[in-house]
Amino acid sequence: MKSIEYILIVLLSVGAFQGIVYGSILSQKKGMHFYANRFLAAILFFFSYRLLVETSKIFGYGRYDFWYQVLLEYNWIYGTLLFFFVKSYVNPDFRLKRKDYIHFLPVVIEIIWSFFIKSQNFYWDGTRESLSWLGYYGYMAWMLYPTMYVISSALLIYYTSKSQKILSHLSELTNYERIAGKLQWIKRVVIVIKIFAIVYIIGILIDYFFFNFASNLFYGHPVFIGMAIITYWLGIEGFSRRKDAAVKPIQKLSTKEQRQLEDIAASIQKLMEEESLYKDPELTLSTLSRKLNQKPYLVTKSLNNILQKKFTDYINELRIEEVKRVLQDPKSNKYTLLSIAYDAGFNSKASFNRAVKKITGKSPTHLKANT
Repeated sequence: MKSIEYILIVLLSVGAFQGIVYGSILSQKKGMHFYANRFLAAILFFFSYRLLVETSKIFGYGRYDFWYQVLLEYNWIYGTLLFFFVKSYVNPDFRLKRKDYIHFLPVVIEIIWSFFIKSQNFYWDGTRESLSWLGYYGYMAWMLYPTMYVISSALLIYYTSKSQKILSHLSELTNYERIAGKLQWIKRVVIVIKIFAIVYIIGILIDYFFFNFASNLFYGHPVFIGMAIITYWLGIEGFSRRKDAAVKPIQKLSTKEQRQLEDIAASIQKLMEEESLYKDPELTLSTLSRKLNQKPYLVTKSLNNILQKKFTDYINELRIEEVKRVLQDPKSNKYTLLSIAYDAGFNSKASFNRAVKKITGKSPTHLKANT
């Protein structure tokens, strides 16, 4: 055995071992995202299986022997598992339905095709006539063309694209509130796997069209070293965040509590209209609470649940509306935008700029231009 093969054995085995260990941990029913983590565990298990198959081939097993017949292909399942991992992670209430099982059809086809092609060895005597036309052309497409590699990569690209669409267009959840920044690691995972699939399929096609499918660079050991690295990294990412939550449950209010918070919200709005408290640059939650004769946590809860706003955003919205109202007056032309902002309650140019950008999505100069 060559020294390079020893290195390959170590790299592939370490990746497979890590995948199995982390997959076993993630498959346990723990944490809010346990259902999603089971899809991630499945990805790690299938990656590890593929790495172990390649390792066994280095030792001479799985090449037209008993193990060749037993070790079937499951390469067309990676994209599906990743897609359902993302889908269930962004929505903890997601569960597979009957219509979702259509996404597992590619791997079912692959297993049947793989088993059928490998069974042809029992009939093959070195001549084309010894095989049926389906067996012959099926063998040709499977063994002499990069069919399974191209389909595997194409499926990964397709499902990573669908996953990116889910992550970039998150729908509102009925029972949960999203926690900012908790999906960044999943976005990284999806991007890395997509890049891996794109590089792989480009390499396969270059190899097929320019090197007569003989370089072994993009469907041999190099690609499995990449898979081992991704398996190792993916396992660490999933393991380190297995107890993290990307969402938090929304607490349901009782009828009594709902009415209490609605009364507080009405008092807040009345106070803002009658006394224009938002014009006070030193206004704080505590100040507002004292004015209302309410505890700060109830005022915060009323703002969040009834008005659907945070304290700072609510006050800044009122200040921006005041700026817009003043700008409607032709006499405002003799004042600078910043001086009007100060009168509306902003205490600095920076806070004014940030608030306008956050709430309107535009720069402060657009306020004046639009009026």
